[in-house]
Amino acid sequence: MKLSDFDFDLPEDLIATRPASPRSSARLLHAEAGGIADRIVNQLPDILRPTDRLVLNDTKVIPARLFGVRHRHGAAGATEAKIEVTLLEPQASGLWAALVKPLKKLRDGEEVVFSRDLSATLEGRSEGQALLRFNLAGQDFDEALAQAGAMPLPPYIAAKRPADEKDKEDYQTIWARNAGAVAAPTASLHFDEPLVAALRARGVGMSFVTLHVGAGTFLPVKVEDVTTHRMHAEWGHVSEAAAAEIAATKASGGRVIPVGTTALRLIESAARGGSIRPWEGDTDIFIYPGFEFRVADGLMTNFHLPKSTLMMLVSALMGQTRIKEIYAHAIEHRYRFFSYGDSSLLIP
Repeated sequence: MKLSDFDFDLPEDLIATRPASPRSSARLLHAEAGGIADRIVNQLPDILRPTDRLVLNDTKVIPARLFGVRHRHGAAGATEAKIEVTLLEPQASGLWAALVKPLKKLRDGEEVVFSRDLSATLEGRSEGQALLRFNLAGQDFDEALAQAGAMPLPPYIAAKRPADEKDKEDYQTIWARNAGAVAAPTASLHFDEPLVAALRARGVGMSFVTLHVGAGTFLPVKVEDVTTHRMHAEWGHVSEAAAAEIAATKASGGRVIPVGTTALRLIESAARGGSIRPWEGDTDIFIYPGFEFRVADGLMTNFHLPKSTLMMLVSALMGQTRIKEIYAHAIEHRYRFFSYGDSSLLIP
């Protein structure tokens, strides 16, 4: 299975830099029973059955991009350097793993000042990442970060424009509650309160799980034989209640449809024993063609980057020939791609 098997040509102008407004007015490519229909996300209640259950990721994106200054006093006088930090994940030690640019401008023990209230000291490095200790913790840290930090927009959006205040709302789901992600579960960005109310009125079940999406989600695959690719690990949690709801839906013949690849990877991690169970820990599950799905009966997801692990995941679900048809249709009909783009409902 070669990396080139998951490549396609995407016109640059189809990459969305802002989301649809209102959220549920985004387009929805509905692929089911061999057909393809062009719909709108707010038509989901007409498409789904009352016995279906959506699985939603309630992780909350932190404003993980920080811009600061390092001051240094030496024999030649005072110097300063601009430092850009992207937080990756908190460590058990209280330190934060982070990407620092340029890391070579920072020595161990030096401080970077981000705002009047927030600063961090470099306490070490590991595999190209920095280990930072902040001057604040808990609620104080959260409040200072909310003031000083910017949303960590994906590289393909950040290359076109800087993050702004609007992204703090746009790049967050309406049910975000467990802080820790540095990327949004973007399929869920299409849901607004009227859509949720309409789905509940239709009888569609909803279960919430947590997977803290890491920056590794944007890392390119660098091996030509994709089966040798190593996935980054991300922390996830499936509660007893969520596992029981999902199991009951399966048992009664209903369909379990995760919203987003993160929710899908998490519930499949929790079902490696054969059926869904309560689960907590780090998952590095890699889903590519040949994978045996235990829980997911479909997937609602945005359109993904060529040669990405997410293209491999949707190819595993739908089949490689079918997914090529779906993506050719999306490009021909000018669907908007990636994190702020349109959505698809894929039912194998």
